[in-house]
Amino acid sequence: MTDIKKINLLGLSPEKLIEFFESIGEKKFRATQVIKWIHQKGAESFDEMTDVSKALRAKLEQICEIRGPEVVSQNISADGTRKWIIRTEGDKNDCVEAVLIPDGDRATLCVSSQVGCSLDCSFCSTGKQGFNRNLTPAEIIGQVWIAIKSFGPMDPNGPRRVTNVVMMGMGEPLMNFEPVVDAMILMMHDHAYGLSKRRVTLSTSGVVPKIYELVKRTDVSLAVSLHAPNDALRNELVPINKKYPIAELLEACQFYLANLPDKRHITIEYTLMSGVNDNEEQAHELAELLQTLECKINLIPFNPFPHSGYEKPSNNRTRRFQKILADAGYTVTVRTTRGDDIDAACGQLVGDFHDKTRRSQKYIELREINS
Repeated sequence: MTDIKKINLLGLSPEKLIEFFESIGEKKFRATQVIKWIHQKGAESFDEMTDVSKALRAKLEQICEIRGPEVVSQNISADGTRKWIIRTEGDKNDCVEAVLIPDGDRATLCVSSQVGCSLDCSFCSTGKQGFNRNLTPAEIIGQVWIAIKSFGPMDPNGPRRVTNVVMMGMGEPLMNFEPVVDAMILMMHDHAYGLSKRRVTLSTSGVVPKIYELVKRTDVSLAVSLHAPNDALRNELVPINKKYPIAELLEACQFYLANLPDKRHITIEYTLMSGVNDNEEQAHELAELLQTLECKINLIPFNPFPHSGYEKPSNNRTRRFQKILADAGYTVTVRTTRGDDIDAACGQLVGDFHDKTRRSQKYIELREINS
């Protein structure tokens, strides 16, 4: 007799969970009960759901499961940053990484959306590993579930262990649109994690059509990985720019802000690489480029990885770049490197998974030829 594949309730959005319960002849309020048990109390079995009837628990046990991704390892940095390597449901080597960065009373979880990444930004180590597959909603929200449970039993009345979530880990979130939207809905739902829309941020390299679609589905905060003040340089650093140039990207950002129910800004992410995009002329060019966009700018000093060909700028160079933008009226922060001793810093999320495209090896060979 063939085993029936059970439905994993971990990744079902509230709407889809209601549909599921109605499909098995149950009232839709059961969805609220189960969401609370899974996402607020961390239940891993139906027996724990004491306010659900025994008959329904038995039925769920037969056709459903609550299954988070498998944690291969958890590493804790000297600065308190936590990184998980998580095995997904595909190939045994298909792993992703999630990183939790504590900062006073804030704890920001960086969540992955794909195994690898297809966009191949030149300065990102994840892109050098190629793309294997998209994550399911359960694998995406499972990273939040794992991070919170790592501190012990979940307590919906206790202090928040994860206060912010950024879709900034491995992969391009907008290239895995539906699963990412479902997971973010759970992050913000009152009966799940209850995070504010201002505390859930999706970061994109610029998949322009999906930005227009995103604002019709959710009102999370938006960040854009820009990294260059003009198309010529961005074409080299962020290849998707050849398809969706900066003018089109900024127009999509304006549309996103205009269609939100409240006043907000876009976060512009700009990785500074020594001698590449960090001179004073480029800072002035960036200031002029963004003058009509409601935004703040997050400068990210490059985090080195083997064979990248890029170097981190000096502190003085970073400060000069920041000052030019600040003098132009922008709110500018410089991201502090966190977790680099466990390869958890921005741009270092690689994961121990099989490089099916051999992109990493090809990249190394090309660097050696050109050196």
